Amino acid sequence: MEISYWNKEVETADRETIKQIQLQRLKGIIAAALKTPFYSKHLPAVGIKSPDDVRSLDDLRKIPFTMKDDLRQNYPKGLLSVDTSEVVRIHTSSGTTGIPTVIYLSAKDLDNATDLMARSITGTGASRADILQNMMSYGLFTGGLCMHYGAERVGMMVIPAAGGNTKRQVQLMKDFRTTVLHITPSYLLHIHSKLAEFGISRNDLALQKAFIGAEPHSENTRRKIEELYGIDAYNSYGLSEMNGPGIAFECVYKNDLHFWEDAYIVEIINPKTGELVPDGEQGEVVLTNLIRNAMPLMRYRTRDLAYLHTEPCKCGRTHRRMSRILGRSDDMLIINGVNVFPSQIEEVIMRVPEVGTNYQIHVEKQGALDRLVVKVELYPKMFIGEAKQIDSLKAKISDELKASITIKPAIELHEHGSLPVFEGKAVRVVDTRDKL
Repeated sequence: MEISYWNKEVETADRETIKQIQLQRLKGIIAAALKTPFYSKHLPAVGIKSPDDVRSLDDLRKIPFTMKDDLRQNYPKGLLSVDTSEVVRIHTSSGTTGIPTVIYLSAKDLDNATDLMARSITGTGASRADILQNMMSYGLFTGGLCMHYGAERVGMMVIPAAGGNTKRQVQLMKDFRTTVLHITPSYLLHIHSKLAEFGISRNDLALQKAFIGAEPHSENTRRKIEELYGIDAYNSYGLSEMNGPGIAFECVYKNDLHFWEDAYIVEIINPKTGELVPDGEQGEVVLTNLIRNAMPLMRYRTRDLAYLHTEPCKCGRTHRRMSRILGRSDDMLIINGVNVFPSQIEEVIMRVPEVGTNYQIHVEKQGALDRLVVKVELYPKMFIGEAKQIDSLKAKISDELKASITIKPAIELHEHGSLPVFEGKAVRVVDTRDKL
């Protein structure tokens, strides 16, 4: 398999070189942070009054965690280290209610983020010969614009389709021979269910790759996408607070995500104690941005759960790899005292051939107890609709879920196309318990 690099020297650097880069850049971030109203109060309190007070990477752990509430409470300029005349763009995190979390980027910050995105794209084997249709939202959400800039830097032709208007999206794919998509997995599955309705077959399209992200999804969902379209689907990881989707990306081997350690320091902590956990052990991802000076952000608790491993990748890259996101420490459902992650449920139902591509998880009160209801659409070609078959399928899904999550949920089977469709991030969990 041919391996392509954007910056081979950095991507294949030895551990000591990576650590030297991290320490040098951390000192620069400390200098910027001391100019912000927020960090100028918190850093001196732990003995960091200048970059020279950081002598090793271990000194990073003196700094308290930064939380999403810190960003909200310091809105709009409490974490800004430069005059607004030096800012060329702002973003805010998606899905936030109330006071948003705002991100500032200087021209240099934006250039750094773009270069990292180009590195990520190149690692998948995509090149200037490809045509990328960007179907993520543009605007305050980072995903659309950051991918757009990175793809242009690679030299790809970019179709800024944004989200929505499924028929137009498919027509664009067909007319311009799109080879790469940037899209949420749920929307890509939805598009496949509409191809026949639009009179277009898979063979009419030139698709080869998809960059999927922005919402939790299981390995079985990725495999279903790859099987339906006959393409390679690559997982990516990013969040608005850290510049968007270029934090970690899969290479052509699709064996977990290369975490760009020259740009970010990653820690995996026990979410309850805040202590570091060993490589290979699941915990909460904590990030320090090393390539953004206009708005430094250190030891940011993402609430994402994952693990790191150090085994070499066949592609030759030396940066540690991170597992797919296994859940979130704050989207965990507690159902009658049992901890359940939505990703666990998706993992099971996407293994069932009769299940289509859309589902929802409902949690409600039934008397004093919680009730878990899993609603799934059926895959029409696998289902003939006899009552006996319906009952058997419900029991099968329920039993498999109980084996995974220890709770036996109620199963509702729905006709194809009857559950809500979301062209952006899918709303998979509806929890009405606190609304009663």
